[in-house]
Amino acid sequence: MRVTTRLAGGLALLTTGLALTACGTGTATGTTAGPEAAAPHCRTASLTWTLSLLQGDGTRQGTGRPDARLTAVNKGPGPCVFAGYPLLEIHNGKAESVEGTGRGRPASLTLPGGASVTVDLDYTRRGTKGADDNWCVRQGEASVRAPHDTRGAVVPVTDAHGKAATIDACGETLAMAVPRRTPAGS
Repeated sequence: MRVTTRLAGGLALLTTGLALTACGTGTATGTTAGPEAAAPHCRTASLTWTLSLLQGDGTRQGTGRPDARLTAVNKGPGPCVFAGYPLLEIHNGKAESVEGTGRGRPASLTLPGGASVTVDLDYTRRGTKGADDNWCVRQGEASVRAPHDTRGAVVPVTDAHGKAATIDACGETLAMAVPRRTPAGS
């Protein structure tokens, strides 16, 4: 009798665990279950983009602090899913360009209206030891695109105080940190 009771209790727990798993209550992919799980992918045009240079004199390299930050705020009333790295390109006309690259495959992030996603950027500045000054891009704007979107937008570069600035990046890539969600209003 005791074995039957334990087995029945164990089956109840096992059955409950399977039911919870089947209902999608887990967050293994980084998305939220429920109505937001069916949210569409974020579109470039439905996001308000900013590219801000962080304060510093160009000596941040190797300090563990980012050089710049790309932020996108969901300006729509409903949630959208930001699934992957955004496209980021900085061009010198039709000549050289520097592109943002990330490592791995980040989790999908569900952004309710007003919430934002932030990507920290590290790059080599002109004049930094080891910088290849032949492949540098100096620009006051960048081209951005949300993951899974085909249309891009141009975003101005600003300093940490929101004033117009110029990014001066050398090399072929800017390192992109894994996108992270920022709550609404922050």
